[in-house]
Amino acid sequence: MQAWRVHTPGEPIEAMRLEEVPEPVPGEGEVRLKVLAANVNFPDALLARGQYQIRPPLPFTPGVEICGETEDGRRVIANPSLPHGGFAEYVTAPARALLPAPETLDDAEAAALHIGYQTGWFGLHRRARLQSGETLLVHAAAGGVGSAAVQLGKAAGATVIGVVGGKAKARTAEELGCDLVIDRTADDTAQVAARVKEFTGGRGADVVYDPVGGEAYTASAKCVAFEGRIVVVGFASGTVPAPALNHALVKNYAVLGLHWGLYAAKDPAAVLACHTELTRLAAEGAVKPLVTERIPLAGAADAVQRLADGTTAGRLVVVPALDGGGSR
Repeated sequence: MQAWRVHTPGEPIEAMRLEEVPEPVPGEGEVRLKVLAANVNFPDALLARGQYQIRPPLPFTPGVEICGETEDGRRVIANPSLPHGGFAEYVTAPARALLPAPETLDDAEAAALHIGYQTGWFGLHRRARLQSGETLLVHAAAGGVGSAAVQLGKAAGATVIGVVGGKAKARTAEELGCDLVIDRTADDTAQVAARVKEFTGGRGADVVYDPVGGEAYTASAKCVAFEGRIVVVGFASGTVPAPALNHALVKNYAVLGLHWGLYAAKDPAAVLACHTELTRLAAEGAVKPLVTERIPLAGAADAVQRLADGTTAGRLVVVPALDGGGSR
C-alpha cells in the first residue's frame, strides 16, 4: 500500500515522503481499517516537525483522524494507532474507540467531525458552560477548529464574534453565521478588543475560544467579560502566552485549559456521549464540517504544509480514492 512517512523531522513538505510499504498488522485489541478519508490537523504538522507531545518512533505516518471502513463494511470514525497514521491506504486503530460515522455526512465530512468538534463541544459545554444568550468570541473562526466552535456556539444559542486573518477568511466566517467578524490584519490587538467591547455594549465576551495563543490571547484578556471564561485550546501562532493572574483576579475571569485527549483517556464514556450529540446536531443540520478541499493521497504533504503556514480555511481532507483506488 502507499503511505506518507516521516524519516527525519522537519517541515511537512520536506519531511513527508510517499512510499510503498506493507499494510499495518493489527495488534491486540486493534482492527485494520481502509482509509476512506483522513482529515488534516495542526498536530499533523507538529508531528512532522517533531514538536508534538507524542513522538512516535521513526519512520512514522502522520494523520490523527480518519473515516474508515472495517473489514465487515462498517463506516467508522477513528484515531489511527501511531506510527501507522491516517495518510495511508490502510491503518490500525483501537477497536473499543471506534465511533459510527454519521449517515448524514460523506466520508470527508465524517473524518472532520471528530477531534475539532469534540474539542469545541468539551471546551464550550464542559469547560466554559456556555449558555444561550451569551456572547462567544472565536479566534481563527474560519479555520477547521474555529469553524467547528462557531457552529457549536450558534447551535447553543450564543451570539458569535469571529476573529480571522484576511478578507477571504472574513467571508468564510460570515457564511458560517458569525454575528460580527473582525479581521485582525486590519485591526491591532487593542482595536480587536475595542470592537468586541463596542459590539457588546461594553460588557465584553462571556466566553473566548482560543486555539491561537500569542496576540490572540492578549486581545482576549482585554475584552473578556465579568465572570467570563477564556478557553485555551492550542497555540497555532507558535507563541504560548503567559497569563497575568493578577489581571484575572481583578477582572474576575477564568482561564480554562482544554486537552481533549485526556477525555479519551480518562472518560471515554463522555467522548461517546459527545459523539452522540454531534451526530444529532449533524442530522438536524446544525453542524456540518466545512470541507473546503478534498485532496488525493498524493497531495497530503502539501496540504499539511499549507495548514501549518496558515493559508487555509475550513478543513482539508485527504481522500485516497481520488488517486484512483487502493493498491492493496
